[in-house]
Amino acid sequence: MIERLLRSADFERVLRTATRARSTHFAAHHVSDSPSLPAKVAKAVLAAKLSTTELLGRARPVDESVASRVKPAATWLGAVVPKRHAKRSVTRSLLKRQIRAAVLAQGEALSTGLWVIRLRVPFDVSQFPSARSQALRDAARGELDLLLASAVQRGRGR
Repeated sequence: MIERLLRSADFERVLRTATRARSTHFAAHHVSDSPSLPAKVAKAVLAAKLSTTELLGRARPVDESVASRVKPAATWLGAVVPKRHAKRSVTRSLLKRQIRAAVLAQGEALSTGLWVIRLRVPFDVSQFPSARSQALRDAARGELDLLLASAVQRGRGR
């Protein structure tokens, strides 16, 4: 199952890593980890784990790792489509939908962890004048499928 990345801290952490795969317009980043918890939730979880009243009669190790509190075997996806590369919101939405669809299609082949797919170069406006054209949709999807296949291959090589 593929979950959505929501926290900017997780996006920043993944984008600090080197790209796993790159195509003409897109780049894929990956970290084999789980997303962080909001500070409020993390404090509550940590307080519950350190509470001696809760642990009476049960010996449980104190583990502060996020992986123990979040679904460890999940794939988390974030899509970055900046305004400077796709001026119209219709285009940004179309590209994000294509990113999600391509990742869902690859689903089982992708390694678990945090994935961020970002648009790094704009599509040529003269070639794709309509923001919602079928040609743009097909071009983006084809390129994303190749990008993710390349990312999967590089992941197996590690």
